[in-house]
Amino acid sequence: MLTPKQIVDQLDKYIIGQNEAKRTVAIALRNRYRRSRLPEELKEEVIPKNIIMAGPTGVGKTEIARRLAKLVDAPFVKVEATKFTEVGYVGRDVDSMVRDLVEASIRLVKSKWQQKVRVAATAAAEQRIADILAGQHGAKKPVDGDQLTALQKLFGAFSPNQGQEIAPASEEEKEKWRTKRERLMHELSEGRHEDDIIEIDVTESPTGGSDQMLAMGIDMNLNEMFGGFLPKKTKKRKVTVKEARRILENEEADKLIDMDEVIREAVEKAEQDGIIFIDEIDKIAANGGGHGPDVSREGVQRDILPIVEGSVVNTKYGPVKTNYMLFIAAGAFSISKINDLIPELQGRFPITVKLNALTLEDYKRILTAPENAIIKQYTALLETDSIHIEFTEQALEKIAEACFNANETTENIGARRLHTIVETLLDDISFNATGTHPMITVEIDEKYVREHIEGSSAENINKYII
Repeated sequence: MLTPKQIVDQLDKYIIGQNEAKRTVAIALRNRYRRSRLPEELKEEVIPKNIIMAGPTGVGKTEIARRLAKLVDAPFVKVEATKFTEVGYVGRDVDSMVRDLVEASIRLVKSKWQQKVRVAATAAAEQRIADILAGQHGAKKPVDGDQLTALQKLFGAFSPNQGQEIAPASEEEKEKWRTKRERLMHELSEGRHEDDIIEIDVTESPTGGSDQMLAMGIDMNLNEMFGGFLPKKTKKRKVTVKEARRILENEEADKLIDMDEVIREAVEKAEQDGIIFIDEIDKIAANGGGHGPDVSREGVQRDILPIVEGSVVNTKYGPVKTNYMLFIAAGAFSISKINDLIPELQGRFPITVKLNALTLEDYKRILTAPENAIIKQYTALLETDSIHIEFTEQALEKIAEACFNANETTENIGARRLHTIVETLLDDISFNATGTHPMITVEIDEKYVREHIEGSSAENINKYII
């Protein structure tokens, strides 16, 4: 487990500034590890210290929480508090955030289990593809005596060959099939047949989620119950061998893993390590009302309260406790204040941290310093079309300055505006790129930025806000 300093060092790779916030979440994460090492009777008494991050939009609140979850491979979901106030507050119930977290945990754990059985799943998929190719090349899969007996027991008087007698395959037929199959397996291992088209049976995925079933008044476990008795639907698809390998590997991996164990582990992981990020919590803070919309906002707070306090939420995987989940809330709090939240909810978020507005130097560093820096992203994108772009130091300063000034004079959307400015800057290059020529280098200098950005008014840049 990473130490708080190591956690901050990792966050520094992706988030510029906001050292206080990084330090706070790093300690919260380390405390989870410390709690796991306590005696069982004491462990139950130690609950996570939930956090409220207050600061302007686009300064890194969501990114801090998301990167935090990735560092420790924890289930993570982000929800907007405002969604619970929509349509007269008859939309999704607040319990859905916990159900979403469990689903995220299932995907996380299942992916790990699939990796463990990947070698066996790949081998099984290759065998299935070889069988299909052998059949398409005119070979007939032999039926041995044991298979014939099983078929007769299964079908009784009804033969799968429309009443014709099925004779066991001779040793010669079996040898021919084995030879053909082994040759195809060898060819597949050499990467041949990748573009050949084959027909495979694919299991159809069920449509409609648990939330939809709940909305229709259907028990969440009903679909699961019948799913155990009813055969899964399949459909035939014509795909390349390369695509078939991916599909069949996943199917074979699903056969090899124990889903009951996956669910048990995933539920425990969601309960003990899950992180729920509640964004825009300032939008449900009642600021001095007492009627109208404020009542709805307070109602949402009171519905969120028991989940944050610790309760049991029913999911299709069974009851899930929220007592030890970590809740991180965030909001700009430009109009309302943290004190406008109901006292009970404030008490469940004992740690508050303020994130600072970004400076001119911050914007410049965000362009190039993080591992997922904006300039690195656009450079990689255009190189796929044989264009290598290089930015001079003066150009980067001009871009940062344009972003800073636009945020100061219009709506402040933080670092998100850098994307809109760089997109505007590279619009002509992106539009005319074809990739049909050798690699060429285009230098973006201060003059280029001035012509494409500085000439645009703040209002023109503002139009790109989504």
